[in-house]
Amino acid sequence: MTLVFPRKRLLSGLGAGAFGVLVVGLGGWWFALALGVIVHLALLEFFRMAQFTGIRPATKTTLVACQLLLLSTQLCAEGGLPAEISAAVLPLSGAAICGWLLLQPVTGSIADIAASIFGLFYLGFLPSHWLRLRNFNDLDLTSGVHLLGQDLFPMFDLGMLITFMACLMIVASDMGSYFLGRIFGRHSLSPISPGKTIEGAIGGLLCAMSIGAFSGQVFQWKYGFLFGALLGALVALFALVGDLTESMMKRNAGLKDSGDALPGHGGILDRIDSYLFTPAVVYYALALIMPFLRN
Repeated sequence: MTLVFPRKRLLSGLGAGAFGVLVVGLGGWWFALALGVIVHLALLEFFRMAQFTGIRPATKTTLVACQLLLLSTQLCAEGGLPAEISAAVLPLSGAAICGWLLLQPVTGSIADIAASIFGLFYLGFLPSHWLRLRNFNDLDLTSGVHLLGQDLFPMFDLGMLITFMACLMIVASDMGSYFLGRIFGRHSLSPISPGKTIEGAIGGLLCAMSIGAFSGQVFQWKYGFLFGALLGALVALFALVGDLTESMMKRNAGLKDSGDALPGHGGILDRIDSYLFTPAVVYYALALIMPFLRN
């Protein structure tokens, strides 16, 4: 089978990838600012989909709440804000959203509240874990970072390397699913997304596991090959969950794409759906399991 990759999709994908490499490399507030812009645009697309189903979410309040959540996460990561205050932003924002809906001329419904709170979780709390990953600089987690050239390039801090590792596993999962699904795909994975196949999902899983296993070896984690492969499997699974979740919402709204911001890809949300659930998986796997896997 001849694989045809649309030129617009390729160019916009390369542009988005280059932008991602740049902001992850810069880190700090540059990364936080870029993430904030992406979250804002994706939230607008999400609320547009919700409105197509007749839901009236608390759009402005949720947009502000998500930015406050990202801001507090970055400040906490840099030591400029106590962890307790950062943790309080999510529940207080949820209460503020409900309060805003109560004050409207037409009182909000269960669907309005659910869509607003889910927007806060889906495009606020979950993406905030990218900031946690980028600021993840507990050097006790690995004894092998120098293998990646940290001695020669001091800007290669651990948070940057772990963030790139997570992104590479997601990219490997997406590309493996797409290409291997096109070549070997015979059995549909879900009616939610007819183009996805079981063979493609397995291909994405194997590709992500390969990147994870390689990363575990490079970082010299104890049982690095095994743990890295399992981490890659989790990333592939939750990347797929993110993809299918967005497909489910588009199907419910009767839309083909969430928007048209990226030629060949659709909207911002179409491009980042695999990147929403995954950072939390990587962050908590490293935070909770890695202390038992140190050499």
